[in-house]
Amino acid sequence: MNEILIAVLIVAAMGLIIGLILAVASVIMAVPKDEKAEAVLEVLPGANCGACGYSGCSGYAKALAHGEAQPGLCSPGGEECVKAIAKVLGVEAGAIERKTAVVKCDGTGENSPLKMEYQGITTCAAAAALHGGTKNCSYGCIGFGDCVNVCEYDAIAVEDNVARINPAKCKSCGMCVKTCPKHLISIVPLKKQAVVMCSNCDKGAAATAACRTACIACMKCAKTCPVGAIKIENLHAVVNPQLCTGCGECAKVCPKNCIGMMQ
Repeated sequence: MNEILIAVLIVAAMGLIIGLILAVASVIMAVPKDEKAEAVLEVLPGANCGACGYSGCSGYAKALAHGEAQPGLCSPGGEECVKAIAKVLGVEAGAIERKTAVVKCDGTGENSPLKMEYQGITTCAAAAALHGGTKNCSYGCIGFGDCVNVCEYDAIAVEDNVARINPAKCKSCGMCVKTCPKHLISIVPLKKQAVVMCSNCDKGAAATAACRTACIACMKCAKTCPVGAIKIENLHAVVNPQLCTGCGECAKVCPKNCIGMMQ
């Protein structure tokens, strides 16, 4: 009996000693809290979308607290979030540039018919792995709505087999950009501008066979643009939203009607 009692006491003493050692170590090795970063983190929306350019809200909060970032980078938070951050940091809020996501494709059922009947998993990611998708254009929107499913703001809807984004609801968080297996979605400033609604990278004849509104890289838009906002990259036109003034001249000369105007 005494032997059992002694063993129990030894184990208890060892546990007590180890507990004390861990308690002391937790104090000595504790990472000091960044109170300013925590205060900023509380006013951020917590979307952790990465639209600000950092790993998430905590990364952005840390950068703000250390003076390494500007308050106006959180698109989902909007102006109220920017004002709250500025108040915590004691700086001027400044202006926030509103942005929106845009799907660069107009491959509707009429423009780019289906090339096969798909009966697999109804996700864009799954369908894209099978011959590039269901449509004639292997670069176009598949229309199964993977982007719709990840959008927390109900800003995306599939209309006639193409995803469409409502700028009034879009918070430019970038989740749809990350999800699209075709890389058709971009974040652009919310302003009047031209958008090339095509991402086809084939030569003219092949692009036209795939979709009747496909860009054929004829360069008419680039030559017409008065501010040099359009370039031909990978056999299709690309508009620089920072340079575009929204004059609409490029849309007027496009023979394929693949340039839309964002209001």
